[in-house]
Amino acid sequence: MSTTAEKLADLRERLEKAQDPGSENARKKRDDAGRSTPRERINRLLDDDTFTEVGALGKAPGDDAVYSDGVVTGYGRIDGRPVCVYAHDKTVYGGSVGVTFGKKVVEIMEMAIRIGCPVIGIQDSGGARIQDAVTSLAMYSEISRRQMPLSGRSPQISIMMGKSAGGAVYAPVTTDFVIAVDKEAEMYVTGPAVIREVTGEDVTSAELGGARQQERNGNVQAVVEDEEEAFDLVRDLLGHLPLTCFDDAPVVGAPADEDVSFDAELDDFMPDDTNAGYDMLDLLPLLGDDEDLIELQENYAPNIITALGRIDGRAVGFVANNPIHLAGCIDADAADKAARFIRICDAYNIPLVFVVDTPGYLPGVEQEKAGLIHRGAKLAFAAVEATVPKVTLIVRKAYGGAYAVMGSKNLAGDLNFAWPTAQIAVMGAAAAVVMIQGKQLAQIEDPDQRAYMKKVFMDFYDENMTSPYVAAERGYLDAMIEPNQSRIMLRQALRQLRTKHVEDLEKKHNIMPM
Repeated sequence: MSTTAEKLADLRERLEKAQDPGSENARKKRDDAGRSTPRERINRLLDDDTFTEVGALGKAPGDDAVYSDGVVTGYGRIDGRPVCVYAHDKTVYGGSVGVTFGKKVVEIMEMAIRIGCPVIGIQDSGGARIQDAVTSLAMYSEISRRQMPLSGRSPQISIMMGKSAGGAVYAPVTTDFVIAVDKEAEMYVTGPAVIREVTGEDVTSAELGGARQQERNGNVQAVVEDEEEAFDLVRDLLGHLPLTCFDDAPVVGAPADEDVSFDAELDDFMPDDTNAGYDMLDLLPLLGDDEDLIELQENYAPNIITALGRIDGRAVGFVANNPIHLAGCIDADAADKAARFIRICDAYNIPLVFVVDTPGYLPGVEQEKAGLIHRGAKLAFAAVEATVPKVTLIVRKAYGGAYAVMGSKNLAGDLNFAWPTAQIAVMGAAAAVVMIQGKQLAQIEDPDQRAYMKKVFMDFYDENMTSPYVAAERGYLDAMIEPNQSRIMLRQALRQLRTKHVEDLEKKHNIMPM
């Protein structure tokens, strides 16, 4: 091979082999199942003709080694903004991690660290390459070591496209967002066969780690129907996020102030019955610019809503209680969910909007066993730690410790507003009557008289002890507002806080509750 033409022909042949290097049987199995190749997936995710592959000719040592070593890596653009991306190739060594595989992923992650851009991993991996022994484990560690400097600096997103086991699930759950394709994605530390051998438990892979199950376990931020919906969601997420924590998130067009200064629909939103349920997801779109919310973990702890939206054309993070689930109480799972979301928003300088209607932390033996004390404290910790603008709107109940952690001024909330329907107190009337009047009521023998006196006390308590005007008088609310003013008040509050700056005490790092 001495001529330039021969060398060019050789290069083209090698690059052609690298395009889809899996075995014939593996490729047929993939094609028969209707699944796309890793390069097709990347090209559908990125802007047209922007993908540049890195390491296409990489392969493990040995004569029978295959190009790519089971992963496609490179860079491109989404909505014109740079991203780094990698996609597992299940047709090559089952997408398992080997030395060259690991080096390729590490290289693209280091590029993201150097230039400052998001990293998107399309996951479809069998886990560690058993025959590579400790070298495979070393590569997992190398990948994990690059996730830490990226964490909170540039967004990291994982798309679960197939079965991922062992180390192949630890890396994704360390990223900011995990998106799983329903009926395709499965995640577990050890698969059904190993579990059956070690513990004797018999379970299918779908029951163990299917997308919906892992969503209920809290390991997945969103479950989507197919690959296209996954790619759309990634693009939507990135549209609300900056390239790095040092950049601004994209700003889009927004309604004019006069279009949001009065919204009569909000005046009729709250039910007259203070115990009536309603779906907070019906209210949140009425507070932002439009109905386009990106709700995260919608089927995990649905009693609290975490969603990205827009106010005044800028991304915000909504944290809201949902009275239609557990009456809006905060349980251990909800506290974990909200705390993590708050930290994500804080890391990327996305303002927080708390919308409050909660009767408190959820009481009960099971919640104590679940660690409500330290998990509930984690939410308070995250709320105080966050230095982004924090605006709170209390629409109905705000009781006890739940009032405090939902953006109260005492826990470092910046601006607090309340509707006249708000109720702010240590506890609700039903609990208060037990604590304050329990013994006296127990001495009343006539059941009807006892019920009447209980109602009298509860009415008095609601009228005098839960009134939002008590909080307003003592400076714990910045303003009582009519519901119709909510959109303009939130918009103006966030504008005022746009230059907020907080200096923390010098130290190495804080220590979160367990």
